[in-house]
Amino acid sequence: METRAAILDGVGQEWKVETITLDPPKAGEVLLELVGSGLCHSDEHMVTGDMVMDPDTASALGLEQFPFIGGHEGAGRVVEVGPGVTTLEVGDHVVLGFIPSCGRCPSCSTGKQNLCDMGAFLLAGRQVSDMTARHHRHDGTDLGIMCCIGTFGEHTVVNEASCIKIEKDIPLDKAALVGCGVTTGWGSATYAADVKAGETVVIVGCGGVGMNAVQGAAMAGAAHVIAVDPVEFKREQAQVFGATHSAATMEEATALVMELTWGQMANKAIITVGEGEGALIAPTMGIIGKGGRVVHTSISPINDTEVTMSLFDLTLMQKELVGSIFGSANPRHDIPRLLKMYREGNLKLDELVTNTYDLADINTGYQAMRNGDNIRGMVMYNH
Repeated sequence: METRAAILDGVGQEWKVETITLDPPKAGEVLLELVGSGLCHSDEHMVTGDMVMDPDTASALGLEQFPFIGGHEGAGRVVEVGPGVTTLEVGDHVVLGFIPSCGRCPSCSTGKQNLCDMGAFLLAGRQVSDMTARHHRHDGTDLGIMCCIGTFGEHTVVNEASCIKIEKDIPLDKAALVGCGVTTGWGSATYAADVKAGETVVIVGCGGVGMNAVQGAAMAGAAHVIAVDPVEFKREQAQVFGATHSAATMEEATALVMELTWGQMANKAIITVGEGEGALIAPTMGIIGKGGRVVHTSISPINDTEVTMSLFDLTLMQKELVGSIFGSANPRHDIPRLLKMYREGNLKLDELVTNTYDLADINTGYQAMRNGDNIRGMVMYNH
């Protein structure tokens, strides 16, 4: 079949919207009609090259990252199933998990689906079943897909391991948000940081992920939730999601936390900036007190290895620095759980989307993200 998709040909280029050819689903795969996709910063990391592997490394692994279809935060309807599919049928509504979960590997079987062994294929851009492509340009060129799903297309073919079935009364445009940004931010607070009632929590960076870290910390009962972001609009919006205070800089936030806690400092801090930098670790570790924990959720450039921090302080103050992917959440458990919370009025999703765009305007949407104009932008498909 033919469908529209947004393609990236290389680092530093703009997204190109083209009509592509899509193969039918093979064994274990499904064809989806998508309602839309969130414009997440992770796709921007491919534009800037932060997540692009060294050409020699990619070649040694037999990978070609470009050209590829972006997008990893989407939801839609099943319109065709391939042979052997047992968990889905035509008409089902699904949210796409950007990390596939097999349910059988050591990580999945011990409640860590976000670390599923299938995650090894996330940057490969091919189907996890046989490492071949279902998406093609009209000239026959194979197209990769972001995180094995490629939601910057009106239709896509994915493995059923990437699909989480949801109730049909949940609006698909809101459900799409839970495929990445919402769960990553919320889980960074509730799981990775393990925020407790009465604690003081600092969220560094208040985009789509950070805003949900604010929401997660507030829902966990934090007494103080300090949102740190240089953009005034985002600091104001953070209050909608539960922030009690805000600051434009780390210096300002540090003074505020010292005052609020009578010098004991924060219990937890979560880094959710658009691009993680090693130089940010030291001030963030400095804003937490004895026994405190810093969670690093931001994506950093793939080749960056320099981090500035005090190891003396780490040991003597018994602090923790931990990483988290997908908010340390389990897609098959937490995506339906969060949507149930939304249905019951306990999770804010409607307020997250600042602007929506036609697929043809995807570059406009990403420029708005760079400018700090959106909490979350979305491209929507008119079927």
